[in-house]
This record gives sequence, C-alpha cells and structure tokens, in this order.
Amino acid sequence: MKKQTKQYVIRGLLVFGVLGLISVGFARREGISTGAPQDTLLRIKQQKKMIWGVKGDTRLMGLMDIQAGRLTGFEIDLAEAITKKIDPTITVELTQITSGTRIPMLLNGNIDAIIATMSITPERAKVVDFSTPYFNAGQSLMVPEHSPVKTVSDLNQPNARVIGVTGSTSIPNLKKVAPKAQVVGLPDYATALTALKSGQGDALTTDSGILYGMAVNSPGLRITGGNFITDQYGIAVNRDPAKMVTVINAAFRAVKADGTYAQLAEKWFGKVPGMDWKEVLV
Repeated sequence: MKKQTKQYVIRGLLVFGVLGLISVGFARREGISTGAPQDTLLRIKQQKKMIWGVKGDTRLMGLMDIQAGRLTGFEIDLAEAITKKIDPTITVELTQITSGTRIPMLLNGNIDAIIATMSITPERAKVVDFSTPYFNAGQSLMVPEHSPVKTVSDLNQPNARVIGVTGSTSIPNLKKVAPKAQVVGLPDYATALTALKSGQGDALTTDSGILYGMAVNSPGLRITGGNFITDQYGIAVNRDPAKMVTVINAAFRAVKADGTYAQLAEKWFGKVPGMDWKEVLV
C-alpha cells in the first residue's frame, strides 16, 4: 500500500508540474504576468500589434486576393481603421478564420478580436463581448438562375436540399423557417459556393451581403426572396478586466465620426448590382 501511495504522489506531482509549465509557457507567450487576469489591450500595446481574426473566403467582406497577395475587403479596411484609432503606433496582423474556428481561436488567445461576418446573438454573448453593431445584415438565398425557388417557403419540403456554412447562424435560422428541408453544412463559403454551382443543392443560404459578394463573379446564379432574417454584425473580443470592448467601441465611434466608416461602405458596396450600400450602415 505504501508503495502504491508513493507512486500516486509522484504521478500527481508530475501532472501538476506539467500543467504549471504549460500555464507559465502560455503566459510568457502572451506577454502577461503569470497568475494575473488577461488584459488584451495591455498585451497589444506591449507587443505593438493587434491580431484580428478575419474571413479569407468572403468577397467584399474579407477575401484573399491571390494576385495582390493580401487580404482585402470591408472588414479588413475597418479593422485597420479601428486599430489606428486605438493607437497609431500599433501594427495590424490578420489571421484567417472560419465560422467554425473563430470563437475557439479567440478564447485560446490566438487572436485579439474577431471581425468576420459574425452576427450578434444571445448565445454567443454568453462567452464573448460584442462591440456595438457595425453592419446591418439579413439572411437570404442564392439559387441557380432558372430555379423555381422564389422564397424560403418553397424550400420547406423533404426533397429540398439547402447548403449552409457550419458555425454560422444561417443553418439554425433556415431550420426554423423551413424545418422540412435537408440542410447540408460545409466548412466555408468557397466550398459552399462550389457545391451550389455543381448542383449539390437547390439553394445556398447566408447573409445577403455575403451572397452579393458571391454573385459578383458567379454568372448563372441569382439572389432571391429578399431577407427572411435580419441581424447585425459585431466585433467579438474576450472578456477582460480592462474591458477591451469599450476601447473598440470608442475607436469605432471615431471612425464613424470622421467619415471613414461611410467611405469604406460605399467603396466596397456602392457598385454592387442590386445592393443599396446605405442599408448596411448602422
């Protein structure tokens, strides 16, 4: 019995030792004091950079421009403008995320903030802090040009197949209004669009702003039915003692006040066929 007890004690000490090393390593990597609450703004200022989680597959909002070799879009420009208002000496670092990975990456400390077509919902607000809204969004449908589908009610039947993106609010929203439809969740918008083009679904559903971006270079597809759900996008950050969300809200107000916000909206949505760029403004 004594030998077994000794072994358990040794094992316990090893486990606690490993956990301690992991905790210290994480704290050092994040630039914060061991055992202290995480202060996002302090870490940003110490490292002289702010890491934003952004989309890389969503035209108009956040898209990797292969020719230019960089990420472009409304949310990219807005993230840079907000960062400059927080502290002009801080550099912007962009990390591509998906709807499914964005919250885990934020909670794990891989990114400082999310600006990635993320709808503000009560469920998400239980685990992250949201900024004030920066984009008025509405969920709609994209279908093949000659599809008989006109509204979301046309999809409320067992043989209807609707494509969505896992981790977004689009799938649960669609299930509420068309519960009989088969809903297929795919990992990102590029894959979802390819699936629709290849006839793997009757419709693709997501926010209309994203759909308009897809439609720009997608002949043979059309947006139909108007918005059957309305919501708003917000910037998500971790909860911390310094209330990083209040800093972002103040910076966003400054970006709106000097006219930059409206200029960016007009730049990215002003020439999109069928889209009124002023409707996205908050």
